[in-house]
Amino acid sequence: MTRAYREIYLSNAQSVLGDAFDYSVNTCRIPGADFVKLFVASSVSKRMENGEPSVLSGKSGIEIAMEIVFETTGKNLELKPRERIERSSEYWIGWAVAFYQWYSSRRYGDIFKALTFDDLQKMYYTLHEADITKFVDAADERVKEYFKDTNLKRIRTTYGCTQAELAKESGVSLRSIQMYEQRRKDINKASVETMYSIAKTLGCTIEDLIEK
Repeated sequence: MTRAYREIYLSNAQSVLGDAFDYSVNTCRIPGADFVKLFVASSVSKRMENGEPSVLSGKSGIEIAMEIVFETTGKNLELKPRERIERSSEYWIGWAVAFYQWYSSRRYGDIFKALTFDDLQKMYYTLHEADITKFVDAADERVKEYFKDTNLKRIRTTYGCTQAELAKESGVSLRSIQMYEQRRKDINKASVETMYSIAKTLGCTIEDLIEK
């Protein structure tokens, strides 16, 4: 399975996002759910998804938090970080979600739709001492439950296109499109030509259509 970026950056990315959450919530008193919204809306989340070394290992978590808040609100965070004896639940949330994003290659926006900050706080108490794979399994379940529709169906309906219209414009048979959306046929195994035709018609990328 393709990961979001090279594993060499993973540990640092986890620490950076963990520190960003801890600093924003516990020092700056930004509600966790609000910081999630700022993070997802910022360019930082996209740059982390793309594996940019400048955000994965070039800055501290506090610098990243400052950048997120300034970019999205225009406000400066100037408070000194508090002394931390042990890792907080907020640190764990950033640390664990960063791992899951790398592992699954999902977008942070999609992850935080399926797993709210409150959900993650509750998961902390049962999973923070467990192997990270336990969190991955739990997160996968929640994400798949939230996104019950296939990516193809979700993108097609958002685009405002019927199955028949998509078939006509893309040149892919209506039956194939129906089977992809019903999961009776695996779109991940479709030919590049088929994926490209559908993606081009819907104005998305081939990666957007792939089921993880």
